[in-house]
Amino acid sequence: MNQLPIFLNLRDRPVILLGDGEAADAKRRLIARSGGICVGEDNHDARLAIVALEDEDEAIAAVARLKARGLIVNAVDRPALCDFTTPAIIDRDPVLIAIGTGGASAGLAKALRQRLEGLLPATLGDLARRLDAARDAIRQRWPGGAECRRAIDAALAPGGTLDPLSDHAADAVAVWIAGGGAGVSAGRYEIAIASPDPDELTLRQVRLLGSADLVLHPSDMPPAILARARADAAMRIDDEEDGAPEGVVVRLIWAPTAGSS
Repeated sequence: MNQLPIFLNLRDRPVILLGDGEAADAKRRLIARSGGICVGEDNHDARLAIVALEDEDEAIAAVARLKARGLIVNAVDRPALCDFTTPAIIDRDPVLIAIGTGGASAGLAKALRQRLEGLLPATLGDLARRLDAARDAIRQRWPGGAECRRAIDAALAPGGTLDPLSDHAADAVAVWIAGGGAGVSAGRYEIAIASPDPDELTLRQVRLLGSADLVLHPSDMPPAILARARADAAMRIDDEEDGAPEGVVVRLIWAPTAGSS
């Protein structure tokens, strides 16, 4: 990962936009859609700027001026000048999915967005709102933080009670809370990796990695496999020592017929 994906709250905030034409109009619509206010270069309250100037020299000069003021700058179609890039967006309010390539190919990001649009149900935003409204009820049902996280992970897993890629009735969240379901229990689990290709992981293996609090692994385990674990999971080279913390501990080993190459 060579960029940090973040979501900015631009509601009623000024964003400098320089340029005219199709590219600038597209950015103007994007800023307005997110609640921001397009302003000119003379605005001194803005902290973000987008340069959509067609002339190369003018664009380079504008980026230099804005960066000298301490602004974070995007230069349309000039990734080398960008502090940030704008992704392709799938909007299922309040669910927002952003697809970026670091400026390498806007066309690829667009193609992925179009493909994923067909997979995500229109009711995905409703599911998010119902989960938000049920926060207190969820905490009461699963009072432990780790226990609660594992229950939610299980419900949202493929084929789970609240699988986000499926349509759900209006009372689906309430039914799930009433019925319970603890998800992956705390304990130690061992996964035998048969291939360095992460696409060959089984659904069970992906679920365990996605629930792990700690992942123990050999030193030659490919980063692509480790990347399937929770983003905030602790990682440690497996030294077979005791003292692992409580929670879900996943130990990765190579299957007898597999290797790291």
